[in-house]
Amino acid sequence: MNSYKEMLKESAQRTGNCACMGLDIQWDVLPGRTGDICTDIERFYETLFNEMVKRNLSPAAFKPNIGYYHALDNPREGSFDGSIALAKTLKMVEQLFENIPVILDSKRGDIARSSINYAHEAFDIWKTNAVTVSPYMGSDSVLPFLDEEHARYGIYVLNRTSNPGGKDLQQLVVVDEVDEKELYPLYLAVAHTIARWSQVNGNIGAVVGATHPDELAEIAHYFSSKEIPLLIPGVGSQGASAKETVVVLRDSQYPVELARINSSSALTHPWKKAPAPAAWLDMCISNIENLLEETSV
Repeated sequence: MNSYKEMLKESAQRTGNCACMGLDIQWDVLPGRTGDICTDIERFYETLFNEMVKRNLSPAAFKPNIGYYHALDNPREGSFDGSIALAKTLKMVEQLFENIPVILDSKRGDIARSSINYAHEAFDIWKTNAVTVSPYMGSDSVLPFLDEEHARYGIYVLNRTSNPGGKDLQQLVVVDEVDEKELYPLYLAVAHTIARWSQVNGNIGAVVGATHPDELAEIAHYFSSKEIPLLIPGVGSQGASAKETVVVLRDSQYPVELARINSSSALTHPWKKAPAPAAWLDMCISNIENLLEETSV
């Protein structure tokens, strides 16, 4: 297996885009539900993925958010329908979209032994290629994800997130030890720390939302010569534009093939509420085609 960074470059070259398809399943809005969670999710993704393959449509990454699947489990009643559905979905991605990286969006982070356990969960249990990680507890929480056993995998450290509440902490002004006596918003201090960590392992990337284009430009410019992968949420339902995001990256001299611009619900259930429209598949495919075109590399 190549390093995660090499996998990013190769998948962007092969697909011709830097898109990431979020797989944030919402069982209650799926078309043709039978009441069997696993069957319904498997059938939905099987139909959508096969149509994508038929049309030669492939994003350069997939990103399931684990919370959407765990919410469908009921472990105290012995039910793990959501987790089983995620396992089946990952298997389909692996078979139909060979060598396309999968990012497990679980936002883990804890003291060293716990982080090693979370790395085992993401890379050995779920067999994904990268995982999202919280930086709040520092280096002894983040770096264990890429210990000797998992050094070739990737992690994306939360940097400047796409949600409105991100500003509550991320825009606080701090003194950044990287540049002594200089004042920075916390998100930029975190970017400096990510750059320092990346010198230990080059597969460390950053999560930076497309919903804040000026801040994205600032961070992308800082990362431009450092080859730090970017995971960029916020496109689609959250309001940001994929096309404009690519322009921001190019204007910042950032290597676009290392970015993954994510859209989730707009690709898998743009109708938002049940019942799903009769033309649901056409709606999904149209949005996927548009995203891949707008994120061409």
